[in-house]
Amino acid sequence: MSTTVTSSVAGVTEQVASLKLRPSEEAKPEEKKQEEYKYAHLLPHFSAEHYPPLTPYEHVDPGHRALSLPDPRAFLESVTSVEELTPRLGTEVIGLNLAELDNSGRDQLALEVARRGVMVFRDQEDFIDRGPEFYRQWGSYFGRLHIHPTSGHPVGYPEVHLVYRDLNSTFNFEYDDAVTPTVWHSDVSYELQPPGLTTFFLLAQPKSGGDTIFTSQVSTLSRLSPQFVAFLRTLKAVHSGIEQADFSRSGRRGGIVRRDPVEHVHPVVRRHPVTGEEALYVNRQFTRRIVGLKREESETILKFLYDHIDRSQDNQVRLKWRPNTVVLWDNRVTAHSAIIDFKETGEARHGARITPQAERPIPALEGLEL
Repeated sequence: MSTTVTSSVAGVTEQVASLKLRPSEEAKPEEKKQEEYKYAHLLPHFSAEHYPPLTPYEHVDPGHRALSLPDPRAFLESVTSVEELTPRLGTEVIGLNLAELDNSGRDQLALEVARRGVMVFRDQEDFIDRGPEFYRQWGSYFGRLHIHPTSGHPVGYPEVHLVYRDLNSTFNFEYDDAVTPTVWHSDVSYELQPPGLTTFFLLAQPKSGGDTIFTSQVSTLSRLSPQFVAFLRTLKAVHSGIEQADFSRSGRRGGIVRRDPVEHVHPVVRRHPVTGEEALYVNRQFTRRIVGLKREESETILKFLYDHIDRSQDNQVRLKWRPNTVVLWDNRVTAHSAIIDFKETGEARHGARITPQAERPIPALEGLEL
């Protein structure tokens, strides 16, 4: 048997999921209420409200405070397990309840995520089940929450960005006319102040597939020759949200654009404000051209950098989701992509992202004018 879950899209009720309750038997009437989708209140909603342009704000990274502590990793002292997923990127933690971290613990968490790029926390049912008001409070500690201009969100909580796909529906920004839907990106890099520490978790997931891959943009940069890196530091590039907006305006994803799309210029190599590490800051999804170069020159350099990001498995980590997993990454020094390899199974992949904005990207080359 299946149950149909619905969501309002611009005033029209649509089917967005058919979640299987039992593969081989009918649920008894008294069981139906218990078997309703636990996270139906977090399914995508697309309001038609229009938002004004984002205005600049002063961001203070909480990781700065952790630098002055005697032990900036004290929040991990009592955990069951801490495992580096790869030497360059990713740490998995078991035995820590993120929802119970105090302010000092959150400061330490921000610093550790900046240093490791990605941190995976298992067994976080308490965190996930606290709901969208808690998500908003959690994310606000790390920066001003970004409200996505085109994505779905839970009713009443536009700060919670949702991803959703099943056999019949998708409300994601995906390419369906390419040989692969895998596209490396740093979230909404077209904003003047793109995100920093980002929190993401799945509420429903396929039994197999639907992984997320991450790459370290610190490591991708470090693999290039010093002479080439020195040249890249002198460059800046345009990041654009126009294509994403046009995707929604075409009727896909929910058909809503709540804030006019923007383009902004960012350094090709940025410096992290807390760790001081330099990271490559271009991505195939949102970077469009290098300022000041002729079209062929820009396309050649960007294609080389995109291919380098795609192919550098030694800089990457692949996350296999398990129920009640929460992942945090630093959007300034990593890129990622979902793996859409489960479409034919009919299973749902439903996730929520909490996306605090950070500072305007700091050029690695001092004095570079943006």
